This record gives sequence, structure tokens and C-alpha cells, in this order.
Amino acid sequence: MLVNRIIGVFKLDRQTFADIEHDPSALTEAAIVVAIVAFLSAIGTLFGALVGETSGGSVLISFIVTFIMAFVSWIVWSAITYFVGTSLFGGEADLPEMMRVIGYAYAPQMLGIIPCFGAIVGWIWSLIASYFAIKEGLD
Repeated sequence: MLVNRIIGVFKLDRQTFADIEHDPSALTEAAIVVAIVAFLSAIGTLFGALVGETSGGSVLISFIVTFIMAFVSWIVWSAITYFVGTSLFGGEADLPEMMRVIGYAYAPQMLGIIPCFGAIVGWIWSLIASYFAIKEGLD
């Protein structure tokens, strides 16, 4: 189910986002997607720090901070879109629905593991997926 939904997100399939929105158990899956993206980002930070010849303590701190910030940004972005979407635009959603669809919208950022352009392509693709996620999440 998780892999099929990730593929649906990569395809920008509206039905996939609708299924995620309406499945309360998908919150755990969305957290797993964010964790995968966070881990891959943290690994990239780790390699960048090692190439930059920084001390071991700051490498570990950079790894941990990068991992934690992925989750913080997921929660904050979900809360902001929920607040703005329901308050200003009259959307119908609750915070867990927004967390589910936005968590899955992070999936294209997995492309960041590809050197050079992977992070840029993944970020842009994730931004587009976020648009579809928010639009579907707010009905």
C-alpha cells in the first residue's frame, strides 16, 4: 500500500491523494515517508559535513538536526495549510488529513539521493505534489 501510494504521488494522481486523505491509518505511512526523506536528507548532510572536514561532534549534530527539522517542517507546514485553507478559503479538512496528504507529498524529495540535480528536481516535484495534496486535502 505504501509503495503504491508513493508511486501515485510521483504520478500526481488525484485519486491517490483522495485515498490518503480519507484513510486515517495513512498518518503512520505519511510519517514513514517523512522519515525516509529526513533520513536521506540527513545522510546528504552527513556526507557534506564529512567532505567539508568538520569535527565529528558537529557532524552528528548536523545529522540529528536535519532529521528532526524534516518532521518539524512537516508539522508546521501541515498546520499552516490547514489554518489558512480552512479559515481564509473555507476548505473542509482537519489537521490529520492535512498531515497525511502533505506527508506523502514529501515523497519526491527522495530523489535528493541522486547527485547534482536530484535534490532540485525532487524539491520542485514535491512542491507540485504539495499543490495537489493541499487542493485534495481541503476538498
